[in-house]
Amino acid sequence: MSETLVVSSSELSSDLQPLSLLPWRDPHTVSPSDLALHIKRLEKLCAENPASVDLHTCLGIAYAVNYDVYKSMDALEAATTIDPSNFLAQLKYSELLARLRTLDRAEEETLKAVEIARNPLQLAIARKQLLDIRTARRHSTRNVNWNKPLTAPALVLSLMLVVMFVVMMWK
Repeated sequence: MSETLVVSSSELSSDLQPLSLLPWRDPHTVSPSDLALHIKRLEKLCAENPASVDLHTCLGIAYAVNYDVYKSMDALEAATTIDPSNFLAQLKYSELLARLRTLDRAEEETLKAVEIARNPLQLAIARKQLLDIRTARRHSTRNVNWNKPLTAPALVLSLMLVVMFVVMMWK
């Protein structure tokens, strides 16, 4: 993992020269128009450099700041697929899952980040996130698992509506 997320000027087109990948420290201070412009730039850079894990990770973070969860998850999954040993991509993907309260999956992904941590700082950050996930589970934060079929409840509800409709039409 590179310590700084900087794209060399040879990789950028002429209209994207003065680009820092994450131009804000507090996501609440960036304006929606600046964020949209930044996302477009990152999308263009990701299209030009599809093998760049750092660009996909930054795009995933930008989508998350813009509350676009599905695109954020896609970008972060792409980053972890390109390089499974990239700590930042793995950590941000697991953080997104934790924020979405899919705690089982977030714990699995955070454990992967713990395994690929290369220095004590990375290990401490991943362990802290793992502690937060386990604390959320212990304090009864609902863990959403979408593994149960909804066909039976949907059929029962449909049948109830049909029966109510027939009864009301009969009278």
